[in-house]
Amino acid sequence: MANASGFCSPTVPSLKKRISPSIGVYRSGFCSSEGISRRVSCASTVEGPERLGPGVSPSESRIPRLVSKGCKLVGCGSAVPTLQVSNDDLAKIVDTSDEWIAVRTGIRNRRVITGKDSLTTLAVEAAKNALQMAEVDPDDLDLVLLCTSTPDDLFGSAPQIQRALGCKRNPLAYDITAACSGFVLGLISAACYIRGGGFNNVLVIGADALSRHVDWTDRGTCILFGDAAGAVVVQACDSEDDGLFGFDLHSDGDGQRFVLSSSLENKLCASFSVEIELIFTQCRHLNASFKENEVDHALGSNGSVLGFPPRRSSYSCIQMNGTEVFRFAVRCVPQSIESALKKAGLTGSSIDWLLLHQANQRIIDAVATRLEVPPERVISNLANYGNTSAASIPLALDEAVRSGKVQSGHTIAAAGFGAGLTWGSAIVRWG
Repeated sequence: MANASGFCSPTVPSLKKRISPSIGVYRSGFCSSEGISRRVSCASTVEGPERLGPGVSPSESRIPRLVSKGCKLVGCGSAVPTLQVSNDDLAKIVDTSDEWIAVRTGIRNRRVITGKDSLTTLAVEAAKNALQMAEVDPDDLDLVLLCTSTPDDLFGSAPQIQRALGCKRNPLAYDITAACSGFVLGLISAACYIRGGGFNNVLVIGADALSRHVDWTDRGTCILFGDAAGAVVVQACDSEDDGLFGFDLHSDGDGQRFVLSSSLENKLCASFSVEIELIFTQCRHLNASFKENEVDHALGSNGSVLGFPPRRSSYSCIQMNGTEVFRFAVRCVPQSIESALKKAGLTGSSIDWLLLHQANQRIIDAVATRLEVPPERVISNLANYGNTSAASIPLALDEAVRSGKVQSGHTIAAAGFGAGLTWGSAIVRWG
């Protein structure tokens, strides 16, 4: 396994003579005093593939060496369920309309998992498409990262995806839970494994099935979410060809304190106009909290110990405070992107495309305005899929690449923001 000390600062005494003093590696991004970092030197406990025996994964090596690698995005893929649910379809089960939803959110349709579909099958399909574009065999994968808050299994679904892809070397596979920020966090994690751990090919999947956790009688949330999966292959390259220029990551557990319980939210919403109630919707105050069942007929304490055995538990349906989401997103997301750009030695004019988590069109437009990015340079497919959480960025990227909009060499500012709170951004080059 690659250890946590993969990235080192030039201030480490034993490495002073081996690392360029103009380069620094920081908690929230890579930067250089001369602009974009082109060389990152790292202490690692992993030997390079050229020194490993056949069929040996980098995660099995323990031989220390000094590496200098970059990473780049070489393939993408996506998958969505067959069932499409339109705004008109929702109007048949809740008090809403196509116009009401579209004006306030920008959403027209969303995809929902049904029948034999599962999060795992969607993720596998997206992964295969990404591997095919990248021309990477599953057996050449060193790591599979599944970014999701809705796995098919309580203990995670990444290993099942690894098995379904046919990875015979049993590379490490695990889940990352960071809600709508998950894919950005997965992308940075992949870069860390490559730059500091000697890994060569990392598969990053963003996939969520939030329809399973939506109250379909609550028009405040059921209109927003859809199910999907997207994936990218991150590959090692020469440091001169590095495609991750800078990043910025944050979390704030205090953000959850504003989430309202269902009963309190209903009372408060009654005192506000409908326009304020749902005009802005997304994740800052998104919550699906753990709860105990009120009645559990299968277990009883038998008077032995109070509160034991514990009641069976579940999670509540998704709840959110939409107005606070908007305020958070339009303030913190531009700041995060500007911070990542600064660490990369770039300016906003260097961006070819702005790719935000697809939460609400008004949030996307507001962030683009604050960053002075014109509409024609903003990627958005929200109207067709709704908020797909960790899948939204790779899903939109895949469509933009396959349509020819995003081309090799283009610079993308990507940012995710979601429950937790978590938020982050990355400045990357495609191809």
